[in-house]
Amino acid sequence: YAMLLSLIFLIVLVAAVVGFVFRHEIKTNFESNLNLALENYNVTADRHSEAVDTIQRTLQCCGVQNYSDWERTEYFSQKGIPQSCCKNQDDCLEKDLKDPNKAKLKVFVDGCFFLVTLTMESKMSIVAGISFGIACFQLIGIILACCLSRYITNNQYEMV
Repeated sequence: YAMLLSLIFLIVLVAAVVGFVFRHEIKTNFESNLNLALENYNVTADRHSEAVDTIQRTLQCCGVQNYSDWERTEYFSQKGIPQSCCKNQDDCLEKDLKDPNKAKLKVFVDGCFFLVTLTMESKMSIVAGISFGIACFQLIGIILACCLSRYITNNQYEMV
């Protein structure tokens, strides 16, 4: 049991170190995937499009760097900026969303990449604290399992 807990502890430790070391690559990869999701937005109405809409509504942002990122997409030429960027859903008309100057007044202008990374970094201390707490319980479990094993081994020799 102690060996199993030790293995799990090492896997979690390695995952944390790799995540910390490669955090910049993770950000770059996220940004490129977000750009790709914008380019392919609503082409097949897939889960990537739904994820973009959810991020934009939840964080009140639009595009990757800002709302003008949508101007380079196929979706913009057909329908303009998506409804998920609108500050007020009732006030967003499709003709306004096709005109970048009018859309600037009706959509969120901040980009989602900065807000997503800011949100992740602000929650990182909570995740680190919870992970540290779990690691402490794992170490206590490893120590207690070793003590139990030693106790069982010592008692068997005394009984003979």
